[in-house]
Amino acid sequence: MPVFPSVEWLQAIRDVVNKDERFRHFGTVDARVGIKVGDKAFEVVFEAFECVSAREIPASDLPQCDFWLEQEAEGWREMLVNIKANGKADVTHTLNTIDLNRPDGFAKGSDGYKVDLFYRFNQSLQDFFDSSARVETTFA
Repeated sequence: MPVFPSVEWLQAIRDVVNKDERFRHFGTVDARVGIKVGDKAFEVVFEAFECVSAREIPASDLPQCDFWLEQEAEGWREMLVNIKANGKADVTHTLNTIDLNRPDGFAKGSDGYKVDLFYRFNQSLQDFFDSSARVETTFA
């Protein structure tokens, strides 16, 4: 059972979405997405209809991603527990709602044009995280 946050957990989600034809429904995704959970950071790379890689990176490398999603571990846990309970995020736990409700935003980046990729690919990214409902998850 993969532990969140970890490369193994992200790879388990990658394996689910890469085998799921529904992930192709919203079109291609081309982005290097950072994920920051407390003091841990990860890079997830999407190319066309696939998630091609996931790796841990130093937090100082997040600005090299197109954008990153950042919140404390408890916020991530609340979102993922909600996804597991409902099979997908309810309206208060979507990436977009979290972004809108945080005064400093959820999607961050060093280049505003690249941060716009979060909004462009939002539904595909939501599908990626919603796919975690199909992975048994434990929390660090």
